Amino acid sequence: MHIEQVDHIGIRVRDRDRALKFYKHLGFDVIHTATFDEVVIIRNSAGVEINLIINANNPEGDHNILMDVETKYPGHTHLALRVSSVIETMDTLKTAGIQITQGPVMFGQDGHVSVFVRDPDRNTLELRGRAEDNDKIEGLIMYDPND
Repeated sequence: MHIEQVDHIGIRVRDRDRALKFYKHLGFDVIHTATFDEVVIIRNSAGVEINLIINANNPEGDHNILMDVETKYPGHTHLALRVSSVIETMDTLKTAGIQITQGPVMFGQDGHVSVFVRDPDRNTLELRGRAEDNDKIEGLIMYDPND
């Protein structure tokens, strides 16, 4: 077997319209709504595809069972999406009223900078950009991998 790339990611959400409004700010549009299941397929102009699975319930309150509890369960903790510019991404998030929950942060010395956000269902997204003029990134925190 030879895996070539990630085809898509499925994200469980509670409210279709609320999720679509959020992901629209990140550049995603609906390309298909399944008739056999509660699935909405969204894609951006670069071909990144996300399947929104509209069947989440909320017995645990308003938190993410994988990220926001002390007991750490196995599972996918976040989706990392490459962005062309962290500076432009931060401006877009600010305009859309989307809170950055962590970052901007640089892990190591590779020049990549990440910001983290939560969708309305508290799913974690990392928006990661390649090296650019880091002096222009307001509030940048750099972690030294040797610490």
